[in-house]
Amino acid sequence: MEMGTFLSDWQHCDQLSTFMARMISHNRADPVRHSNFLSSALNELLEMSFRSGIPDGRLGCTVYRDGPTERVKLSFPCPSTQRQFYREAVSRTNNGSAYARYLDAIWTELAPSREVILLDLAINFDAEIRLEERPSPSITLVVDLPLEGIVN
Repeated sequence: MEMGTFLSDWQHCDQLSTFMARMISHNRADPVRHSNFLSSALNELLEMSFRSGIPDGRLGCTVYRDGPTERVKLSFPCPSTQRQFYREAVSRTNNGSAYARYLDAIWTELAPSREVILLDLAINFDAEIRLEERPSPSITLVVDLPLEGIVN
């Protein structure tokens, strides 16, 4: 999807995440539960790319399945000035201070930041997150979501 089109309406985040989650979850053990979890995770990722606010370029989202895990690859425009932010934010999801950072952020921030979204996915969805840097102007977030293994 063209980023300009995506950015034209905040509801695109919810609409795309709901549609994709329902399509992907149809043959899981508990399709409704799986769809709810996947929709929430996708919505967070799409909102993060929405907040980048870069109207030039394309948004791409691909989902792969490997057993109980869904791999989401989300590509979106990212100017060189923001690349370091994403490098650091992704690395913080993989270190021992992620939980403390997450708790501090949710207690002190009024609205979730892009870093908090990544921390939320890592902590509450047990997601593994990495960054694939593409030639400018885009990046790709790779998020492995073990949704079939989440226990209520």
